[in-house]
Amino acid sequence: MNKKADLEEKTERIVDMLSENDLGGVLLNSQHNFSWLTGGATNGIDLSREAGDGTLLIRDDGKRFVLANRIEMSRLLKEEIAEEEFEPVEFGWEDERGSPTLIPDRARALLKGKTALGSDLSLGQGVLTVEGAVTRCRYQLTPSEIARFRSLGRDAGDAIGELMRTLEPGLAETEIGRKATHALASRGAHAVVVLVAADDRLRTFRHPVPKERRWEKVLMVVVCARREGLIVSLSRIICAGPVPTELKRRTEACARVDARLLAATRPGVSGTHLYNLAAGAYASEGFEGEERLHHQGGACGYRTRDWLAFPSCEERVQANQAFAWNPSITGTKVEETSITFEENSEVITASPAWPSISVTFEGQEFSLPDVLSV
Repeated sequence: MNKKADLEEKTERIVDMLSENDLGGVLLNSQHNFSWLTGGATNGIDLSREAGDGTLLIRDDGKRFVLANRIEMSRLLKEEIAEEEFEPVEFGWEDERGSPTLIPDRARALLKGKTALGSDLSLGQGVLTVEGAVTRCRYQLTPSEIARFRSLGRDAGDAIGELMRTLEPGLAETEIGRKATHALASRGAHAVVVLVAADDRLRTFRHPVPKERRWEKVLMVVVCARREGLIVSLSRIICAGPVPTELKRRTEACARVDARLLAATRPGVSGTHLYNLAAGAYASEGFEGEERLHHQGGACGYRTRDWLAFPSCEERVQANQAFAWNPSITGTKVEETSITFEENSEVITASPAWPSISVTFEGQEFSLPDVLSV
């Protein structure tokens, strides 16, 4: 699928969503939705904010616009999107600052028939926030997105796998985090999450933000890497010298939980079912209750997670949807990103030549990351 066909398919999904919600149009300003609709372009300037600079409007007849101030419009049209695909609506940056309703007002003036307007971000009274409905439009990856996702997963797995082999005991977590960020940047990917846990911090914290703790024996690095809007997640653990028996036992148990999740992630299956399956898998491995100490992951794509599996989760798996499951047992974790198809799940973040745990479940064989002895 080429970029134009990709855009047309996504526009059709949005138009269907508008019809279901009786809306005349929707504004997309969040950085992740801008990247999704445009096939990897960005309206991001300040990456500390969810909102971007430049807003897309999709009308209920499929007509597309880009609304931006005169600071950003020329750059967007020259470097991010094509004018023949998004009709430009430009305004002064002073006008935008002076009127908090300028963008919805301009958008309503472009609507035909239905005047009800939706937005992915809250724009105040009179504009319906429909991020949940837009998110569901993103769930199924297009062929071009699958190709981009595979490429990103391969590069992220390579980068982190190579980096981990070069690390030496004595390095501080913060320095390791910087190295991970640079390794991903060398592949054109931006690290949106970097977690590093050395020794006791791995046993204590599930979200170990890098500190000055120096690695002595066991080290875990977790990254979420973004490129052209798409995000993959993976975790790797290394050990200086032989891997302790208990760490190996727990990691193998984690891998079996992960394999059950991957095998069960099929179109139509609910998040509730997947959560309960994980809970049962922990219990069968002798680690009952670990699911209550950390979330198990879930669907992903243009966010690190679009939804998480939890006891009352009503979301359902779709074909061609990406997932990042991250089962953890105190002191260890297994995490890869995968794409679910009609008949199988494909792991896309494997690190070449990394020690693996082979698990066969329900006729499918999964190769999941073990602890690397360095």
